[in-house]
Amino acid sequence: MRLGLNLGYWGAGNDADNLALAREADKLGYSVVWAAEAYGSDVPTVLAWVAAQTERIDVGAAVMQIPARTPAMTAMTAATLDTLSGGRFRLGLGVSGPQVSEGWHGVRFGKPLGRTREYVDIVRMALRRERVSYAGEHFTLPLPDGAGKPIKLTVHPVREEIPVYLAAVGPKNLELTGEIADGWLAIFYAPEHAELSLAPIRAGRERAGKGSGTDVMAGFDVVPTVPVVFDDDVDAAAMPVRGYAALYIGGMGSREQNFYNALARRMGFDAEAERVQDLYLQKQYGEAATAVPRDFIDRTALIGSFERVRDRMQAYADAGVTTLTVSPFAASLDGRIETLRRTAEAVEAAGLATAG
Repeated sequence: MRLGLNLGYWGAGNDADNLALAREADKLGYSVVWAAEAYGSDVPTVLAWVAAQTERIDVGAAVMQIPARTPAMTAMTAATLDTLSGGRFRLGLGVSGPQVSEGWHGVRFGKPLGRTREYVDIVRMALRRERVSYAGEHFTLPLPDGAGKPIKLTVHPVREEIPVYLAAVGPKNLELTGEIADGWLAIFYAPEHAELSLAPIRAGRERAGKGSGTDVMAGFDVVPTVPVVFDDDVDAAAMPVRGYAALYIGGMGSREQNFYNALARRMGFDAEAERVQDLYLQKQYGEAATAVPRDFIDRTALIGSFERVRDRMQAYADAGVTTLTVSPFAASLDGRIETLRRTAEAVEAAGLATAG
């Protein structure tokens, strides 16, 4: 099981800290460092900066928003980042949510699965340096009634294929991820409930004839982002994660359309998810954080003593995780760096470390 680092969103006054974390992860042999975007910092600029100041670690988008860029622009950006980084770029994509897609980018959120499929088709076509000609429901290139013509990407990426990841939560999107992507970017991944997500991914891969022999998941990267807190007091360790969990379960999306709230409900936290959402939408953020069940945090984060975290890692490996991406929760930069180090030590102690 490889290790990754998730830096989250840039620009919250933690820029120097995040760069220090990326450099430390590079030294420790972490496989990849990911950055995110919503409606603040953008991913490509951050990753270019990180790639310029690291040596071996891959730089990954988790995610670049599909409504924010045309497929051709995403291919241009991916090819440029792969070239500048010496072949270290991983392209993670996601449709975001209706609030950001329609409110920030002015792009209708309807039919996200169809848009994602066509988008990935065009990105891959462009990265193969084919002349891009596409007639779909959502994208048509060139436009049929204008002066455009099929154009070929002029940049040569370092690798023949840049890996494509999708961020997916719902069953149909997970099935699509298995069918068309090289990996899955997961959130709130609980080993006890892994089959809720892995079953549709496998179905998609089976339909596409992917895998190796009888192992349909061979070559597919399962990448959950997992909060990590080392503290012998498990209740104390859960505390820093509560606000993060409440934000997603309660505040990411509307009452009618919150993918993370629906995921928590599928995991058996129906009443609790409703309670967290009610409080969060009433702007009672502290109460919403307190209402997140510790059991939910314990299942979806690595919290507690070194030994407890080490032993829990085996459950993630057994549940199909190939790259465990760490989100270090600590009050200081030194604490977060220490979390990275202890996580690497725990993976080693559990006998799960994988190079590359």
